Amino acid sequence: MEETFKTLSASIRQARAARAEALEQEKEKNLAAKLAIIDRLKELVANPDDANRAYDEYKQLQQQWNAIKLVPASAVADLWKNYQLYAEQFYDLIKLNNEFREYDFKKNLDAKTRLCEAAERLAEEPDVVSAFRQLQQLHQEYRETGPVAKEQREAIWARFKAASTAVNRRHQQHFEALKAQEQQNLDAKTAICEIIEAIDLDSLTTFSAWDEKTQEVLALQAKWRTIGFAPQKSNLKIFERFRAAADRFFQRKSAFYKATKETQAANLEKKRALVEQAEALKDSTEWRATADTLTRLQQEWKAIGSTPKRQADSLWKRFIGACDYFFEQRGKATSSVRNEEAENLGKKKAIIQRLKELDENDETEASREDIKAIMQEWNAIGHVPFKEKDKVYKQYRDLLDRIFDRLHLSQADRRLNNFRNSIGTNGASGKGDNLHRERERLVRAYEGLKSEIQTYENNLGFLNASSKKGNSLVSEVMRNIERLKGELALIQQKIDVVDQSIADAQEA
Repeated sequence: MEETFKTLSASIRQARAARAEALEQEKEKNLAAKLAIIDRLKELVANPDDANRAYDEYKQLQQQWNAIKLVPASAVADLWKNYQLYAEQFYDLIKLNNEFREYDFKKNLDAKTRLCEAAERLAEEPDVVSAFRQLQQLHQEYRETGPVAKEQREAIWARFKAASTAVNRRHQQHFEALKAQEQQNLDAKTAICEIIEAIDLDSLTTFSAWDEKTQEVLALQAKWRTIGFAPQKSNLKIFERFRAAADRFFQRKSAFYKATKETQAANLEKKRALVEQAEALKDSTEWRATADTLTRLQQEWKAIGSTPKRQADSLWKRFIGACDYFFEQRGKATSSVRNEEAENLGKKKAIIQRLKELDENDETEASREDIKAIMQEWNAIGHVPFKEKDKVYKQYRDLLDRIFDRLHLSQADRRLNNFRNSIGTNGASGKGDNLHRERERLVRAYEGLKSEIQTYENNLGFLNASSKKGNSLVSEVMRNIERLKGELALIQQKIDVVDQSIADAQEA
């Protein structure tokens, strides 16, 4: 459409240029003809004795002058002045009888008076542009009308000129107001361009964000259509700027929708695969492993992202339906386990109450063997409900720490008791593989500490204790060696605890 528009516009411009050229040629030709008429009038005025005999020729020249219309605008005023000058001089020269001459003057005065009245009425014309064009036609008629009596010439011309001035002033004011309005239109259109150009397209990452901005841009386009023309020199430029900004927005939107649809199609296939996996697992009786798998699938589902809206709901219903069905079946099958966990919770709360009584009664001195027996009893109790686990364990540990403080147990003893507590729980649960992995970890830590102690001991041979600074370094190294040996002894004790737990598990 743009190419067609440009082609048609070019044709129109060519036609207008050809017409304008032809019109200019015609104007030049008419100018030459009118100059020739003026030259002939000069000759008639130069021979006053022949003026009466030349009256008929004058009338013919007057008719020829009136018949010639368009001349170059730059020559109109001078032509008319010269013509009127020689015409009036000719009239002053001719020796007509007074009755005929007065009749001719009166007829011309009546005609010019009507032109003055018509020009004065144009001051009330609502259409300023039309009034201005009509005034140009009246001026043409005024110039073509013959002279009036010498004593009335200035007065009738002053009246016509005053009426013309009023029309011209309105015409000028109209175009000044139009120019101001066009500048306001340009400012309004520039503001619209700046708003669209300022949109951060990189921040539009969702359909809703693009839809919201699209409505804003469409509203700005609608507002643009209500604004009138800008100044002619700026009108095309501001439109091209507006179109470029709008095109940039909609091209990026189109690219986003295309890329998003491709991504959504890929997401749809991923979610279909998850649905098939969930539906294949919903009848499984491997409760723990299947629950972990379905939980992982749900996390993957959340991470995948959006899919086409018309398929999203149905896929989600299938997926969550399969998950819910499995967990309902597991709930029915594991109701007895929950009852057992509730019983275990009651037993652990009873142990916590016993520890509270030991902690609050300062007169009762609990022995290490008593505390160890309570800890073994705690470790022998199975699982409690998951949401209560951390709470009861914290109460248990806080009470043990306070009792250990009263019994003056070392930090190493506490750490060993904590470790024995956790290992006892693993052993009671029958997690032999976990125990073996824990033993391997402890052995690696044990060997690492031995190597570190050996390094410190080797470094001692290079330190000179004769200086104050050297003595300080030796003391620091010796403290590190003692600390690491303590850690080494604790790890050895932990290994012994793990070995005992493994033996007990194998016997069980």
